Amino acid sequence: MVLLACCCGTAACSLCCKCCPKIKQSTSTRFMYALYFILVTIICCVMMSTTVANEMKTHIPFYEQMCKSIQAGEMCEKLVGYSAVYKVCFGMACFFFLFFLFTIKINSSKSCRAYIHNGFWLIKLILLAAMCSGAFFIPDQDTFLNAWRYVGATGGFLFIAIQLILLVEFAHKWNKNWTAGANHKQMWNGLLALVTLILYSVAVAALVLMALFYTRSEGCMYNKVLIGVNGGLCLFVSLVAISPCVQNRQPHSGLLQSGVISCYVMYLTFSALSSKPPETILDENNQNITICVPEFSQGLHRDENLVTGLGTTILFGCILYSCLTSTTRASSEALRGIYATPETEVARCCFCCVPDGDADTEEHIEKRGGQSVVYDEKKGTVYSYAYFHFVFFLASLYVMMTVTHWFHYESAEIEKFFTGTWSIFWIKMVSCWVCVCLYLWTLIAPLCCPTREFSV
Repeated sequence: MVLLACCCGTAACSLCCKCCPKIKQSTSTRFMYALYFILVTIICCVMMSTTVANEMKTHIPFYEQMCKSIQAGEMCEKLVGYSAVYKVCFGMACFFFLFFLFTIKINSSKSCRAYIHNGFWLIKLILLAAMCSGAFFIPDQDTFLNAWRYVGATGGFLFIAIQLILLVEFAHKWNKNWTAGANHKQMWNGLLALVTLILYSVAVAALVLMALFYTRSEGCMYNKVLIGVNGGLCLFVSLVAISPCVQNRQPHSGLLQSGVISCYVMYLTFSALSSKPPETILDENNQNITICVPEFSQGLHRDENLVTGLGTTILFGCILYSCLTSTTRASSEALRGIYATPETEVARCCFCCVPDGDADTEEHIEKRGGQSVVYDEKKGTVYSYAYFHFVFFLASLYVMMTVTHWFHYESAEIEKFFTGTWSIFWIKMVSCWVCVCLYLWTLIAPLCCPTREFSV
């Protein structure tokens, strides 16, 4: 009965084990949508894998006859490759965009639309499967794929932009929270100084290591210029953050935020250099040798299945984490320039783990023989339903473009997921520069628009 109420009714889903800690209804709902997202993402990775396709041809009896019976081509070629991923992600994107439109302006969890958002999981799974399958029957496939590629690229770039904005907001929020604690206890001043020192040490160490391993005396001009430019940008924003004119308008501005940004810029620089197509030159024996990459990295790529499997898991785990952490009410308000940090803020080491909204003083706990469910939205929603679905809509497009190597889709395979391409390289480099520009704007905006009130 519990399973039926969860799948076909409005009851929140929970685990069957009684020993599991209680779960909030809002967390359970987001977890279920995340499971759908993971399921479709795994299917997309399988569709891009030539290894899986070959194994299926070898081990599934009557494989060719089965492919013909479902009209997927002689060897199911319509179910593999970038075009299949485009179609499946089209269905997933439509699913989340439909719920984005459906949940706009929901402020109460007791409305009919809120009940649909929080329940009927089996029906929604069937709807998602139908949308993903229906995309394979869209007429004029070539026109659809060409148009959808540009939609996917736009959505993917927007997803990256949202994550960068929230990173800048996270840096400011971290500094403001710990600075508030420093007004009462000197311990927080010590922690601020220690963490700032660690962040800059990591950034400087990364810069030095990239200069050592990704450059050489001859050649590697791209790497030299980009490492120098990005290192200079980190130094520039650090100086701006502590400049007197910025400090007068924003007393909370400091080196902690610029340290966070510097570390992220160094990470993106390293990731971009690792994603760049290898450069080759002729040695004294007239043989091609790869330059501008660490020698040990060439050995790591020999076991492609291990590198691809581990790297893909980490990457999509980060995407899922970004989706769930950027769908809180505080994050959606931050994107609109609304910062609700109270003046009496209490400093916390894990300040980012503060629960959404105000907790109900009288929580309704339902015990149904398994994991207990806390209905924490009795007085109102604790996160924006519409914004939640919109972020997952953009994440669907980002996954589609990432799995198919962005603009190098025709030669894309999941086994070559970490093979360098210029499109991935420049996307990461531009993301790096956009991140710096966003942070720089939060510093100089009060100076450029003195009549406006800014709060970060």
